[in-house]
Amino acid sequence: MVESLDELEKLVETAGGIVVARETQRLDSPIPKTFVGSGKAKELAELVRRMDIDVVAFDDQLSPSQQANLERIFGDPVKVIDRTALILDIFGRHATTREGSLQVQLAQLQYVLPRLRGMWSHLMGEQTRGGIGSRFGQGESQLEVDRRLVRDRIAALRRELARLETRRNTQSKARWDSGIYRVALAGYTNAGKSTLLNALTDSKVYAKDELFATLDPTTRSIDLAEGRKITLTDTVGFIQKLPTTLVESFKSTLAEVRAADLVLEVVDAHDGNWEKKVRAVNDILGQIDAGDIRRVLVFNKCDLLDDEALGELRAHNSDAEFVSAEQGTGLAGLMHRIASEASAGDVTLTALVPYEKGMLVKMVHERCQVIREQYQDNGLFVTLKAGERMAATLRPYEIDD
Repeated sequence: MVESLDELEKLVETAGGIVVARETQRLDSPIPKTFVGSGKAKELAELVRRMDIDVVAFDDQLSPSQQANLERIFGDPVKVIDRTALILDIFGRHATTREGSLQVQLAQLQYVLPRLRGMWSHLMGEQTRGGIGSRFGQGESQLEVDRRLVRDRIAALRRELARLETRRNTQSKARWDSGIYRVALAGYTNAGKSTLLNALTDSKVYAKDELFATLDPTTRSIDLAEGRKITLTDTVGFIQKLPTTLVESFKSTLAEVRAADLVLEVVDAHDGNWEKKVRAVNDILGQIDAGDIRRVLVFNKCDLLDDEALGELRAHNSDAEFVSAEQGTGLAGLMHRIASEASAGDVTLTALVPYEKGMLVKMVHERCQVIREQYQDNGLFVTLKAGERMAATLRPYEIDD
């Protein structure tokens, strides 16, 4: 519970708030009416008044009725939000691309729809008094209009996101057909994925010590020492209790993980709860049908550990990589590991590629490990190692060595 509240506090700070108090209550199950017990709700109301609190954030998802009841107990203008609303607020701040903004809007509207209430309550009084016009039920009608508008907007957003996803799938298929090996960075939020991307690709992607600093996927290319080009994609960070609606809304963005050949699961080595967070990440990877993709654990921020702690971590995770993206240590070893994974399924073949196939000649140099080559009168004579897709492209030009 303490760990989860620590994370909630970090979320509040990322959203621009200041935490002034923390309260907990042990219950076998949430109270249907107010989530917490009635006595606790009154105690919180007194705390809110005494400390002049503006927002009360709950660590779990509240039902619309629970949220309404708590706001009624706390009184105006206190706002009651839950973990989902807080994450949505942060996502709204960090979405920069068109697709990211649309995904945030969709998730926000799905959250708001069942919570539309009381916006036209001043008209409801007219109904109770009777008289001319009371039989039309103005308040109820307006609420239905609001709901219909929200539903229409949700449908429009889904259509537009479907079009964008189709375009993304086309681009992803083009990269697949090209034979480029694709690596995705995945992991718990604030594990240092963006910093690692910058360190490996010499980029300047936004990276900051806050939750969900990266929302939209960013792809960069890397030339491996052997001469092969690969792509590396940074993706949105995961978190415990990530709402299902958010996972659904961001499936097209997370498709970058699903389409990868290799997932580097970045872990904050200095985090005492890293094992629990790895489980949370694995659960979400399963939800997006990426659970079967080859994964390599990458422990980041190893510079924050002393020698004894780092040695113990290495002893229990012998197949992992250990780096400090901030300090630049361990990156050469990680690149060697990526190269090994990229070439694991390679086949060796010899081909004579005609010069008129200029694009194919370029692909040979960018996407294969060239062992030897010779420029002959009728084409490029080359022996190389290539991945499955690139090897299939070269089969028509294969010759006996």
